Amino acid sequence: MKNLHLPAFITFLLKWLVISLVVGVAVGAASAFFLISLKWCTDYRQANTIIIWALPVAGFLIGVMYHYWGKSVVRGNNQLLDEYHNPEKVIPFKMAPWVLIGTLGTHLFGGSAGREGTAVQIGGAIADQLSRFVKIDSLDRKILLTMGISAGFAAVFGTPLAGAVFALEVLIIGRARYEAIVPSILVAVIADVACQFFGGTHTHYVVEQVPKMNLQNVGWIILASILFGLVARLFSYGNHFWGGLFKKIKYPPLRPVIGGLVLAVVFYIIGTRYAGLGVPYIVEAFEHQIPKQDFILKLLFTTFTLGAGFKGGEVTPLFFIGATLGNALVWFIPLPIDVLAAMGFVAVFAGATNTPIACTLMGIELFGSDVAQYVAIACFIAYLFSGHSSIYSSQMIGGIKHPILSKQKGSFLKDV
Repeated sequence: MKNLHLPAFITFLLKWLVISLVVGVAVGAASAFFLISLKWCTDYRQANTIIIWALPVAGFLIGVMYHYWGKSVVRGNNQLLDEYHNPEKVIPFKMAPWVLIGTLGTHLFGGSAGREGTAVQIGGAIADQLSRFVKIDSLDRKILLTMGISAGFAAVFGTPLAGAVFALEVLIIGRARYEAIVPSILVAVIADVACQFFGGTHTHYVVEQVPKMNLQNVGWIILASILFGLVARLFSYGNHFWGGLFKKIKYPPLRPVIGGLVLAVVFYIIGTRYAGLGVPYIVEAFEHQIPKQDFILKLLFTTFTLGAGFKGGEVTPLFFIGATLGNALVWFIPLPIDVLAAMGFVAVFAGATNTPIACTLMGIELFGSDVAQYVAIACFIAYLFSGHSSIYSSQMIGGIKHPILSKQKGSFLKDV
């Protein structure tokens, strides 16, 4: 009993509770504003599809904004990870408004992108500002950055448990950083509550048919999960392929102009099904069969959009890709369509970000505990089969997934 150190523990808890209140409310309010604005942009674009022809102009303005005034924040999520691993200077606050403007412009005019990157960058930029005014050491600053990621993720998706663990898990592949676990869960819950208080809303998904687990179903889950992992790897490679290809254009603001023109022409021809977030089509994937090509086309358009320099995130498109892939698998895997969609929804995300625990928790928060075993197996097997690929090039490898991966050459990830 003499080694309980209660005063130190209480002081630690109170300190981070106060900081969590400040960061959580601020990030929750900003996330609510972002979600409301994003809904307006999406609704306006869907009601006025001709606006996609302005996508090259929007791309040029976003490119100019970042090229001339946003070079210090252009790396986005990877910059947050880099700063965590090698602290140098406080994240500029302008990361928040810059990525907000860039993302809303991307969605308003029809780019295929997500919202997680925006929320995480807003959260990280806001949280890190406290280090300007409060005397903290290097460990405390790492906790602050982790809290920003946690708050942004939790608020924008309405999944505080997943948000808290995602922030711990995403930093290093195969190794969660638990020194921030208490502040991370506190700020995630507060940010989620604040976002809802300020008017932020989230999509609800329904999984009704959850069959009893048996050996046959385990076999089908494993087969589906391998495919989810391989598609996650394909998404990561697609991200880096298009990004590398567009970098051959020496003048950065020109990249989204060319990319936007290509997207506008293609969407004019085939329609705008794959523009923006695509949330209505994710919901459809849980209800009935949809076009089998949805997952591969969304993958192509999203990696192209982000590679060209438009802003947003990858996670909601990964939800789209995973849910529609699960929907397509129903033609040879005898599991309910909503269960397959739920598995794919979180498993492709788990493979692309190397965060299987967070994604399992997300599956439980979004779809209910009945589907827990299905999404857990799916997330962990997809995590394995995605290899060391990642949508975040600044993720470090803390523990290899399989000994054979230690022999790979030319990995774009960094070793711890």
